[in-house]
Amino acid sequence: MILSRTSQYAIQALIFLATQPRGVPVLIRTVAAHLGVPPPYLAKIMQSLSRGKLIHTFRGRQGGVCLGEGGEKTDLMQILTLIEGPGLADNCVLGLKVCGDDTACPMHTQWKPIKTKILKLLNQQTLGKLAAAVQSGKYRLSELPFAALGSRACAPGDEPVIRVQARGTRVRRAPNVRAADA
Repeated sequence: MILSRTSQYAIQALIFLATQPRGVPVLIRTVAAHLGVPPPYLAKIMQSLSRGKLIHTFRGRQGGVCLGEGGEKTDLMQILTLIEGPGLADNCVLGLKVCGDDTACPMHTQWKPIKTKILKLLNQQTLGKLAAAVQSGKYRLSELPFAALGSRACAPGDEPVIRVQARGTRVRRAPNVRAADA
C-alpha cells in the first residue's frame, strides 16, 4: 500500500490549499510551482478532486481552485479512495487479484496487521491537522508561501536559509524563517 505519485500530489495540493486563506482561489500553476509538480498533471488531479467535491474551481480572470466547504475535516483515506478507487483498502500487497484470509498470499498474515494500522492512521489524519503541522513550521510541504508559515521572528544571529531546488534555481528564504526550521 505505497501511495502512487498521483495520490501524493493530490494530498500535497490539498494540504497547500488548506494553508491558504479560506475561499480565495489559487491558480493551479501557482500550486504546481510551489510543490514542484508539472502543471498539466496537477490540473488533471484537480479535476478528480473537483468531481469528488473536495475543491471548488473558478473560471475566468479571478479563477483558480480552493478547498471545499469543510475540507479541513477530510481525512487522507477519503482522498485516497477518491484518487485510487474504492478497493484501495482491499488490495493485495503483492498485487494478486485474489487475496484474503481464505486465499492468502505469502505476505498476507504479516501484512494484515500493518495494513490495519496504516488504514487507522489514514482515517485519523485530516487536512486540517496536516495543514496546521505545516503552518507551525515544524514540517515542510515543498515550497510553501512565506505567509503560510505565519509570522515568526528570527532569533538574533539567525541567517536566512538558502535551498537549492530541483531545477537548480536558488531560493532565498524569508528573513523570518530561522535556519534551524528549514
